[in-house]
Amino acid sequence: MQLKDRETPLVVFEMANNHMGSTDHGLVTIDQFAKVASNYPFDFAFKFQFRQLDSFIHPDFQDRYELKYVKRFSETALNRSDFQIMFNRVRDHGMRVIVTPFDEDSVDVVTKMEVDALKVASCSLTDWPLLERIVQLGKPTIVSTAGGVFEQIDQVVSFFSHRETPIAIMHCVGEYPTSAENLQLGQISQLMKRYPGVSVGYSTHEQPDNFSAASVAFGLGARIFEKHVAVETDQFQKNDYSVTPVQMQAWLGNVFDAYRMLGEAHGRHPISIKEKQDLRQFQRGVFLKSHKSPGSVLRDEDVFFAFPCVDGQLVANDWSKYMQYRLEVSKEEKSPLMSEDLEIVNKREMVYKICQEVKSLLDEAGVVYPGGVELEISHHYGIERFRETGIAMLTVVNREYCKKIIVVLPGQKHPEQFHKQKEETFHVLHGSLKLTLDGEDSHLNVGEATIVEPGTRHAFQTTTGCVLEEISTSHFQDDSFYTDPAITNNLDRKTILKYWFD
Repeated sequence: MQLKDRETPLVVFEMANNHMGSTDHGLVTIDQFAKVASNYPFDFAFKFQFRQLDSFIHPDFQDRYELKYVKRFSETALNRSDFQIMFNRVRDHGMRVIVTPFDEDSVDVVTKMEVDALKVASCSLTDWPLLERIVQLGKPTIVSTAGGVFEQIDQVVSFFSHRETPIAIMHCVGEYPTSAENLQLGQISQLMKRYPGVSVGYSTHEQPDNFSAASVAFGLGARIFEKHVAVETDQFQKNDYSVTPVQMQAWLGNVFDAYRMLGEAHGRHPISIKEKQDLRQFQRGVFLKSHKSPGSVLRDEDVFFAFPCVDGQLVANDWSKYMQYRLEVSKEEKSPLMSEDLEIVNKREMVYKICQEVKSLLDEAGVVYPGGVELEISHHYGIERFRETGIAMLTVVNREYCKKIIVVLPGQKHPEQFHKQKEETFHVLHGSLKLTLDGEDSHLNVGEATIVEPGTRHAFQTTTGCVLEEISTSHFQDDSFYTDPAITNNLDRKTILKYWFD
C-alpha cells in the first residue's frame, strides 16, 4: 500500500465503534459509504479498531460500565469472525483494509488476518511496547500525532525509518469535535518541512458540517485523509464528530474541487490554447520603422512595438537577441511584421551549447574567474560558423589597465585584426596557440607570453583548445579593426551574456 509520493488522495473511512457492535450495521455503513466513494477518483480504505478487552481493560474495571468508554468498548465488541465479514465486504467494494490495534494482543490478531496497513492512534504515539510489536509486522503504518511535541514525533519517525517500515504521519488535533479555530492546519506544512521524506496526511475531527478544512489541508500538501463515519438509524445515533453519507458526499466534493483546482504540482502546467489567445490580444505587435527589402536582416533599431497586434503578427514577446530575423518579402513603413514573411533562426540552443563548451574548457584548465563576469561570444561570420571562426572572452577588469580571459575551442581561429590604441600581452594558461603577427607565425605553449603592439596585425588559432589571458592597456569598443570588411559589416558578430555559468 503506497503511502509516500502519492498523487491521488487516499481517504480512510474510520469505522471506530460506529458499527455499534453489529455486523449488519457495519455492513450497511460500508455499503453506504462505498456508494459515496464511487463518485470520486480517489483511493479509499476502511479502518477498524481492535481491542482485546480481556487484556486491554484492567481486570478490576471490566464491569465498571459507569465509565463511559469501558461501557462503549464493551457494548460494541466484535470477534475476529465479525471483523472478517466486514473486511470481505470492504474488499468487495475495491477498498483497502486498515486496522488500529490498541494493544499487543490485537497486533497478534492482525497477524492472522489480511490487512493492508496499520494505524497508530494519537493516544499510542509513544506507546513504545505497542510500537515495538507493530513494527515487527513490517506493514505500512500511519501514525496520528495529536498531542505530540516535535521531539516525540522525531523519535517515532526515526524509530520506523531505522526499521525500514513505510510510514505516514497525520496532523491531528485530539479534540472531539475540533472547532475551526483550533484545527492548526498550518502544522501540515511544518510536518512536511521537518520530515521531507515522509508522507503527511490529515486525520480530521472537525465539526461534521465543516466541509472546507479538508480542501485547505489538501492545498497544503496532505494526501492521506482519515474521517470518522457513521450511519444513523432509529436504533443507533452517531457521535458529534462522525459524518453521515450525505455529509461525506459534501466533504469529498470539497476535496475533489481542491484536487481539480490544484492541477499540476510537479512542473509547469500545460498552457491552454485559450490562455494563449486571451493573453495575446493584450501583447504589442512588431512593426517596421521604415521600408525594408527582401533579404534584410532586422535588428532592434529597425522595428518598434505597439498595440494592437493582428493575427499572425510577430509580437514583442517573440523578439529576442537569440533570434535572427530575415525578411523574405518587401515590407513598408509601419507595416506589421508577419511571421510568414520571415526566416527566423533560433540561436538560443547554439549559445547554450557554446557556454557549456567554454565552461568545460575553463574547468579543464583550472582557471578561476569572478562570479557574475560577462561572457562575450564573438562569432565573426555568424554564430552558425562559430566553431570555425570565433572566440569566447571574459573581461575581468577594464580600467586604465585591462585583463581578459580568452577561450579558443579546439579547431577555432580568430581572424586578423589590429588596434590603434591598445597594447596587449598574450599569456597562455592552457593548451597551445598558433599566433600570426604581421604575417609571421609563431607558437606559444603553456606559460609562454608575447607582446602585441598597437598597429600590429594579429590572428591566432589552436588545434588543441587554448585558454589565454590578455593583459593590456584600456580596451575601447571602437579600437578593433578587422582586415576582412565582411566582419566589419557584420553588426551581429557578438553575443554578450551576464548569466551563463550555470
